[in-house]
Amino acid sequence: MSIQIELYKSLFDYKEKTLCTVGEFSVSTFRFNGGVNALRMKNARGEIVLLPYQGMQVWRASFDGRELTMRSMFEQPKNTQTYLETYGAFLIHCGITGLGAPGPDDNHPLHGELPNAPMDSAWLTVDEASGRIAVAAEYQHTVAFSTNYKASISTQMSAGSALLDVEVAVQNLKQTPMDLMYLAHANFRPVDNGELIYSSHYTAQSVRVRQSIPGHITPKPGYEDFLEKLAADPTLHHVLKPGLGFDPEVVFEIDLKAGADGYGHALQQHPEKFSDYISYQPDKAPVCMRWICRTPDQDGLGVAFPSTSGVEGYTIEKGKGRVVNVAGGDTWRIAMRMGHLTEAETQDAIQTIEAIRSS
Repeated sequence: MSIQIELYKSLFDYKEKTLCTVGEFSVSTFRFNGGVNALRMKNARGEIVLLPYQGMQVWRASFDGRELTMRSMFEQPKNTQTYLETYGAFLIHCGITGLGAPGPDDNHPLHGELPNAPMDSAWLTVDEASGRIAVAAEYQHTVAFSTNYKASISTQMSAGSALLDVEVAVQNLKQTPMDLMYLAHANFRPVDNGELIYSSHYTAQSVRVRQSIPGHITPKPGYEDFLEKLAADPTLHHVLKPGLGFDPEVVFEIDLKAGADGYGHALQQHPEKFSDYISYQPDKAPVCMRWICRTPDQDGLGVAFPSTSGVEGYTIEKGKGRVVNVAGGDTWRIAMRMGHLTEAETQDAIQTIEAIRSS
């Protein structure tokens, strides 16, 4: 039997309070100093901090005594809907009416309206029998004569596991079709000499570096030369050697291949042989993005972003035919798994990846 607890905003205060304790799970509510409501979920392996009313972001994730989340300039989330004014979460949901940096013919904000969307409702589900606990939230985005959809997002933690199961569903509430763009901005912390292993062919045709430079970043001398080298040989970035020029960022598009179960896989193996891991269905998000940023102020690694399109803005991606069309009343869905793997689990994942790569 499962129990559902509505997460009314009155449950959140500046002093952290225990909401429930079930088996190895504990859940508490609190409010950051800047006014953002947060939920802390713990199991025997670690904890996550969720922002159920701000884009359903996973603000922080730590397992087995290790922080998985990128290093950023933000110690706490800010109460804003402006993308770059609060940044550095472990998982940010991006879209839906736009994605990436807006082009000259676009009017959507950077990465769309979803990253810091003011969610309408949120709830906690506890299923002690199956050893699972989940937080879900819904957001309806309605613009007269234009858009009307409902986004439902859930993040699930399992007993004894350092992996999160994340599901996103977007229902078109109109009677007419809608365009949809989605990207899961999952930001791990890169490590020196970490190795990137993923279910793709390691060729310049399958791993393509973005050589256009968006307006919100300022490249340093030598940056464009580095991009040209990566474009010719993408394997140059597979080991994150200190000093490689991921400053301010480098973005790749990857043709991620799926196994027989429909899932593709990617990981960063640490020198200690455990790893950061993500898996999802490429047929739901056919454009896999990789983002690497290693600067004195920010250190982030998007091992493999599930995405429906590239990040050049709505108009350009629409012109490439890379915008999902959702019929009136229909729902688009995606399921993802991400988190930490032990050394043994990492070896199993690598074997799966190599089997896919060689198939």
